[in-house]
Amino acid sequence: MSEDDRIAVVGLSCRVPGADDAPALWRNLLSGVDSVRRTPAGEGAPGGPDWVPAFGRLDDLEGFDADLFGYPAAAALLDPQHRLFLEVAWHALEDAGIDPARDPAQIGVFAGCAPNRYLHHHLLGNPALAPAAGALAEDWDDALTGSGCDYLPTRTAFALGLSGPAVAVQTACSTSLVAVCQAGQSLLDYRCDVAIAGGAAVVSTRQAGYRLRPGGLLATDGVCRPYDAAATGQVFGNGAGAVVLKRLADARADGDHVYAVLAGWAVNNDGGDRPGFTVPGVSGQAAVMAEALASVGWDAADVGYLEGHGTGTPVGDAIEVDALARVRRGARAPLLLGSVKGNLGNLDAAAGVISLIKAVYAVRTGQMPGTAHFTAAHDDVDLAAARAEVDARTRPWAGERRAGVSSFGLGGTNAHVLVEPAPATDAPDAGAPGPVVLGLSAGSPAALRELARRLALRLADGDLAVADVAHTLAVGRRRLAYRDAVACADAGEAVAGLTALAAGDPVDGDEAVRAWRAGADLPVPPGRRVPLPGYPFRRTRHWIEARR
Repeated sequence: MSEDDRIAVVGLSCRVPGADDAPALWRNLLSGVDSVRRTPAGEGAPGGPDWVPAFGRLDDLEGFDADLFGYPAAAALLDPQHRLFLEVAWHALEDAGIDPARDPAQIGVFAGCAPNRYLHHHLLGNPALAPAAGALAEDWDDALTGSGCDYLPTRTAFALGLSGPAVAVQTACSTSLVAVCQAGQSLLDYRCDVAIAGGAAVVSTRQAGYRLRPGGLLATDGVCRPYDAAATGQVFGNGAGAVVLKRLADARADGDHVYAVLAGWAVNNDGGDRPGFTVPGVSGQAAVMAEALASVGWDAADVGYLEGHGTGTPVGDAIEVDALARVRRGARAPLLLGSVKGNLGNLDAAAGVISLIKAVYAVRTGQMPGTAHFTAAHDDVDLAAARAEVDARTRPWAGERRAGVSSFGLGGTNAHVLVEPAPATDAPDAGAPGPVVLGLSAGSPAALRELARRLALRLADGDLAVADVAHTLAVGRRRLAYRDAVACADAGEAVAGLTALAAGDPVDGDEAVRAWRAGADLPVPPGRRVPLPGYPFRRTRHWIEARR
């Protein structure tokens, strides 16, 4: 298998329950944190004997940096899922060190979202909008295009200036992992040079809980327990995630930071070989895993960790493990099976890409996070037949680091992706000796100071060469209105200067610094792209209350 057949993950970003970025999510997963929030009685929840006060909620769902994205007037009419995805796509590109305004690459977007609850429960028929109808009339076009799943990737392409294919993907809970597969194939077909793939889901704007329905799929106790004997169903949550992908050969040639490599993937549908439309099929799930393995010439035993679909529904989990057993028939090596849904709940259209981000970190770090709430397998979940085990504890990876990620959508569209470590690279090029300039820009003075503070903290860790930081800032950050810079020869000088900027203290600068402050570009120093702190969005409230 050559580099030309593999795809590099060069950037990633997410906002999920309990974590505003991917590093925070990873820390939570390693610690086994359950981020599903249980709302105490009397805090706005409807209550009643059939009400379960549990939900994977997002903090500040109402907030949005409307000025940065160019929607100051119509932001309150936009689907919150569109707002979330704009933010994670922006941060994912920053994480990859790519500024679309100056990068000649054709950048595509492949993404989807859940149905728009905000439109139906907050906007349509809301009498509070009537007095402002005249003022808002010109914005309703934005509301209509901002309410459709079709427009999520095209809105992202418009707001970020991306000229590659912008394709909406809709396959229910497997949406964002199918989007990753579509993006990877588009890269291999040279339809684009870079691709953003992912999804967003706001399955509840109230974020308080849910009502049980007889025979339904939701957990009676508000706890998602994938594969567990005590499992009674799933819990939902809100969230968004995105990865930035490149052909591996291009990523290495461009000096990109590569988190991990997508070695292969497959997408199929269960077809009619299942008891009902909403019931998953064993043969379809087994086939998609087998096809992905065959595409790269791997045996099932080559995969040491599988981030499963694992929703905590006894029937669905049993079918998934039955399919896994068919694929692993005869495999001697054990497999660790896990599911992030025990920590976050089911994030619907965003679930697959969050599972992928977890697997990417696992492959990269050699740590396999445990599955929250697991104690013993459900009687119908035959782990022994699959030569698999589930563990609530985080454990170090033993053996070759190859992982699989499964995502199965309601309606039968299945996706499976195979992940392996990034290839070894030469020692990072620290750039030419001598001072460099760290150029920062933001949409407001406050955001500029916060960006300086975050970068100072990151450089204080001591694991980044300042030349690489300068290179990344020069090629991979948007040019915004408010600018400042620090000239430095090492990390110590950089931290001191950035700390002063964060405090609002003036910092002397050389000619290059003064030119940057005046609006000129900086020369691009030699170096590699490295992940740096993301832009500090100024989220102000853009929200119309639900109609009564």
